[in-house]
Amino acid sequence: MLATATRLHALLTQPQCALGVFIPAGVHQPDVQRRQLDHLAQAGADLFEIGLPCANPVLDGRLIRSAYHRALFKGDVIDRTVRAVAHAASLRPTVVMTYWDPVRRHGPEHLAGLLADAGASGIMVVDLPHHETLRWHHTAHNAGLLTPHLVPRATTDADLPAAIEGASGWLYAPASTGPTGYQGSLDLPALDAFTQRLRAASPLPVVSGVGISSPDLAARAAPLTDAVVIGTPIVRALRPDPALAAAVTASFAQALHTRIGAGPDA
Repeated sequence: MLATATRLHALLTQPQCALGVFIPAGVHQPDVQRRQLDHLAQAGADLFEIGLPCANPVLDGRLIRSAYHRALFKGDVIDRTVRAVAHAASLRPTVVMTYWDPVRRHGPEHLAGLLADAGASGIMVVDLPHHETLRWHHTAHNAGLLTPHLVPRATTDADLPAAIEGASGWLYAPASTGPTGYQGSLDLPALDAFTQRLRAASPLPVVSGVGISSPDLAARAAPLTDAVVIGTPIVRALRPDPALAAAVTASFAQALHTRIGAGPDA
């Protein structure tokens, strides 16, 4: 855990906002997915989120939901996810994004061990049930994994301590209150206020995604967070031509590098 956690912490505590790239595991053959990850890293991805396919991804929009269903139809989801994580982690710090149902079905201890051995820095269970929190934190810690928490925007001050208790690695502040794939405008002042609440409650880095649909929005969100994660723009680009996904990544990376330091309303 020390090596992977240190690598992730160093990335998220540098002055420049990092770019995270989400990619669902198992949609493409392992050799194709390895090449995709290579191209995304070369194009500017600073960290990877690997999505473990789930049958009912309630927080995800149409594109990611469809990608997960295609991966599940192909089978061997755990093996394909482990392979994707192993390659991603050889390139950049890597965190697995999942729902509780796959964790429960495959066994928390078994899954945590597999992904830790593959080189994952952590696993973020976005819908972690409150009654499973202690068990999951204990399991992940024993496997050497960080446990980032997604904190919904609607979390009240009274509920915030419970929402972040036991989190490690980062706190995830969704930029939109909608599902992944949201392409509307973002309430950046509201995101700013929320990230400030999180920073007041915890020393952990703050990462944002969901609705950061353009390089301009990424640049405007960057001063508020330690990393922005893009998912749907990558999933959309991977389908017709993997080379497009690298170009999309490069455009987001360039926006972060050139606009870093600009205010949320710039």
